[in-house]
Amino acid sequence: MPKQAARASSGRYVSRLTGGALAVIMAGGRGERLGPLTANRCKPAAPFGGKFRIIDFVLSNCVNSGIRQVMVLTQYKAQSLIQHVQRGWGYLRGEFGEFVDVIPAQQQRGDHWYLGTADSVYQNLEAILSHHPKYVLVLAGDHIYKMDYGPMIAYHVEKGADITVGVVEVPRATAAGAFGVLTATEWHRVTKFSEKPADPDPMPGRPESALASMGIYVFNTRLLEQLLVADAANPASKHDFGRNIIPDAIANLQVFAYPFQDVKTRAQNYWRDVGTIDAYYEANLELVHVAPELNIYDAEWPIWTYQLQQPPAKFVLEDGERVGTAINSMVAGGAIVSGARIRESLLFSNVRVNERSTVYRSVILPGVTIGRNCQLRGAIIDEGCEVPDGTSIGFDAAQDRERFFVTERGVVLVTAGMLRPAAA
Repeated sequence: MPKQAARASSGRYVSRLTGGALAVIMAGGRGERLGPLTANRCKPAAPFGGKFRIIDFVLSNCVNSGIRQVMVLTQYKAQSLIQHVQRGWGYLRGEFGEFVDVIPAQQQRGDHWYLGTADSVYQNLEAILSHHPKYVLVLAGDHIYKMDYGPMIAYHVEKGADITVGVVEVPRATAAGAFGVLTATEWHRVTKFSEKPADPDPMPGRPESALASMGIYVFNTRLLEQLLVADAANPASKHDFGRNIIPDAIANLQVFAYPFQDVKTRAQNYWRDVGTIDAYYEANLELVHVAPELNIYDAEWPIWTYQLQQPPAKFVLEDGERVGTAINSMVAGGAIVSGARIRESLLFSNVRVNERSTVYRSVILPGVTIGRNCQLRGAIIDEGCEVPDGTSIGFDAAQDRERFFVTERGVVLVTAGMLRPAAA
């Protein structure tokens, strides 16, 4: 068969697989490690990258992969997430069986809310089965990455797998206590799964590296149903994929790891767990690099989102120290930099930075107003903050800790409540 015909055939094969798959996105986590940043929103709803929300990356992966049946399971402080998905992801054609459905926790089975990731899917089994998918793709809704799920499902089929787990290679020190870690053979057959171990198993021949779970699983639908029903009946279970479903399946089922690598070079693809304030800060600022590892300008794999219709960003004033500039930075629509200097920073939509202020290596979320003569360094300023004139953030650690949230690495998180004057 000619190479071009082979590629076309392979493409049709993969598209048939994705067309028969349903994605379940678990978006109900509290995101507790993000501290005040998730005080009023769930982690998947947190803004990211200037104009997106974290949930947009996994939803874009689904749509770009040809998976057009998607359920988003919510629970914790989900209102802003629900609004965002309804406004930005309602364009799929229901008459063709396409949808992105937001499903709140409803106590469908029992009088409890979701007990764990597996229970969240179990409580929505009837809705999943009503669409008769051949494969169910279970996805975490709180990671930043671009991934075509088609090759992963094809890998699942070709291996004859019962369960396939997406994995990335991470330093063992990073994996310790933070990720689910897999032990696998040379042929990627999983022999062990440990949820957030203190001492992760190393990869064969790579003593400083470990295989971390991406929180992505492919299941044959009927098997998933059987596993979840059995797990729900087990009172000793935590009802969690990482703690129970995957580890218990390894002994009797074909569980395979799918390395998230470039198909041609076998290099590790970009994937970030932005579950801490430091990780969130760093992943955002990576985007202002000259050639960031995550290319959000990729026309072949666009990141879709909902956004207000806004005018372009504007930089005004050129009078002595009052010069509106942004260097090595990203500035979203609707932002106005008026006689201020922005360096190595990321400004989201509708941000206002007033004269004689400087912003350095900071992430400024939507709707923030920064007053005159302010100095900001190494900060995250949350949505809707109004930073008073003359405010200094990121220069005096002791002073910052008195008013704001400061991470171990010195990133200063500021929310609107922290800027309000204390009651008399």
